[in-house]
Amino acid sequence: MSKSGMGVALVTGASSGIGEATADLLAKAGYRVFGTSRRPASSANERFEMLTLDVTLDASVGALVEKVIQRVGRIDVLVNNAGFGVAPAGAEESSIEQAQAIFDTNFMGMVRMTRAVVPYMRQQGSGRIINIGSVLGFLPMPYMALYSATKHAVAGYSEALDHELRTMGIRVSVVEPAYINTSFDANLIKPDAPLDVYGAIRSGVERRVKEVLTGADGPDVVAKMVTSAAMSRHPKMRYAPGLARRMRFLRRFAPASVLDAGVRKDLRL
Repeated sequence: MSKSGMGVALVTGASSGIGEATADLLAKAGYRVFGTSRRPASSANERFEMLTLDVTLDASVGALVEKVIQRVGRIDVLVNNAGFGVAPAGAEESSIEQAQAIFDTNFMGMVRMTRAVVPYMRQQGSGRIINIGSVLGFLPMPYMALYSATKHAVAGYSEALDHELRTMGIRVSVVEPAYINTSFDANLIKPDAPLDVYGAIRSGVERRVKEVLTGADGPDVVAKMVTSAAMSRHPKMRYAPGLARRMRFLRRFAPASVLDAGVRKDLRL
């Protein structure tokens, strides 16, 4: 372990929202925390250090991980949080290039970070990898097809990886929140191939999402669950904070027709 006592944690996408809240709480719990962002500003939060990272570039990932290892000698917790979403839109309103871009960040970025960190965790004989998924990783949302697809990929990769690495002292978990009130939703990118046929429904779904976010939990609810997964002696493979827990229960036990009708009613389709 590092001099911090709890070990060293690396949190991607830590400049705001879930990533920042998670880095802050891990630091409060005693970890030496490094947060990352493509353009890290001088953070007012002195509990953790921000470093530059672009998860879409192999060289950037390799250099960042090597820098942390040279500085502190180990990485005990990796939180893969970096990602972005496309504003509610029909699936065909995003070009192939836009689809590739969201997968390159949300999924391949996680894969790059994992591949870079796992060799050091294997050498240590211990480690925790916690991937930030979404309720859309088990309950797809209409007009969020690409984002839902990336989070399904995150969930599948995480579950398979946990089976592979647990005999080496490394555990993998995925945290799958529902609506969380952060700047993430304010910064959704627009579809790059919009079609008039979807205009009205796109606007309606956007309004509904904004309504729900007004009363949604803040990022701390996710940060608490990530910290719990990092520190637990027997971490679970999947975590669903708040509303997501109830949605997972419905996904598992409710008849498909009832759940389908509920989704459409909630989005006013």
